[in-house]
Amino acid sequence: MNLKKRITTIQRRLNEHYPNPPIPLDHVNSFTLLVAVVLSAQATDKKVNELTPALFQQASSPEEMYELGESKIYQKIKQLGLSKQKAKYLVGLSKMLIEKFSNQIPNNYKDLESLPGVGHKTASVVMAQAFNIPTFPVDTHIHRLAQRWGLSNGKNVKQTEEDLKKLFPKSNWNKLHLQIIFYGREHCTARGCNGLVCDLCKELYPRRTKSVHYSKA
Repeated sequence: MNLKKRITTIQRRLNEHYPNPPIPLDHVNSFTLLVAVVLSAQATDKKVNELTPALFQQASSPEEMYELGESKIYQKIKQLGLSKQKAKYLVGLSKMLIEKFSNQIPNNYKDLESLPGVGHKTASVVMAQAFNIPTFPVDTHIHRLAQRWGLSNGKNVKQTEEDLKKLFPKSNWNKLHLQIIFYGREHCTARGCNGLVCDLCKELYPRRTKSVHYSKA
């Protein structure tokens, strides 16, 4: 199957599975979405969603989060990996949002990535899910499947993002980002499918007989 047909097949299959993919991280506004994405680093969305309701009940704005303070934030998120560093990030980014951005979440890469604990992927997620700006955040699932499906060479997440943006229409980026994540979690997992098992892999490569290995980001 050539690349054009593979892209069409991928989009068709993903639309069948996830016609309206939900945002995985629970939130009540753009600030709490930003907080949830920061907390999700090296943690599962499920665990983040278990812990954030109590946090957001007390702090759903930069001012409330800053006033809550590092030690109290830590007590609420200590089950997450890197919890002490994340508590520090939340205080720091809240302070910066108050002082530099008038309590508003920026909607551009430069300003978002200037916030403590916010890298390119986090900024991309916030721009896509809070502001509906077309981006293509690449997590481990997307990085793995892009190589498994022959969409990228898998050298690093930056290259994967660039490759995917070239292959798919800009209007589809935000939806595809979520669809691929869900498919990678539920059907084409790292251990459950080696490029030979799930329905989509079998349709893309019906004659493939060897498993597909991917490079770590």
